[in-house]
Amino acid sequence: MSFQLLTANILKRISLNENEIEFFTSLVKAKSIQSGEFLLREGEVCKHETFVVKGCLKSYREDGNGFEHILDFLIEEWWADDLYSFLTQTISKSNIKAIEDTNVLQINKNDLEILYQKIPKFERFFRLLFQNAYIAQKEQINHILSSTAEERYILFCKKKPYAEKRFTQKDIASYLGVTPQFLSTLKKKVGQVNVD
Repeated sequence: MSFQLLTANILKRISLNENEIEFFTSLVKAKSIQSGEFLLREGEVCKHETFVVKGCLKSYREDGNGFEHILDFLIEEWWADDLYSFLTQTISKSNIKAIEDTNVLQINKNDLEILYQKIPKFERFFRLLFQNAYIAQKEQINHILSSTAEERYILFCKKKPYAEKRFTQKDIASYLGVTPQFLSTLKKKVGQVNVD
């Protein structure tokens, strides 16, 4: 599997020479996940930072009635993890499941610590990554609490213009916190959203 996409992602934030890139990629392992398979299950410890090369996953929690509450969709060039579980090495309360056949590149926590020691620049990269993930999560929570379902849907379409082709209506409704029936009504009401 090509590491080109991963190294390009990293080089946006830090500069690396060839030896540093080579050492980093020697610690990274490729993995393929079929649609419907799990990258992480609730009750497991998140042991890897995972970069999506191709495909799509969904991160979600399941309530006591078996209903999924989708936290996010993870597509190409995104990092997939349960950050709390990864950082604390405690069991995850979330699931991460492939909704398309997906190829990922992973680095485990122990190797990440070795990487920090050998190439301290990576501490900065992952600090920025974790910081941005935290900010995005807070923004999402604030948006859910302060906006209408219609406003959430319009923003979702603008941020994820590929959503209608890649995600099921049930999953989109879950992410927005509405029923699939309400989403259908909402789509008719909003009509064609301008995503420019």
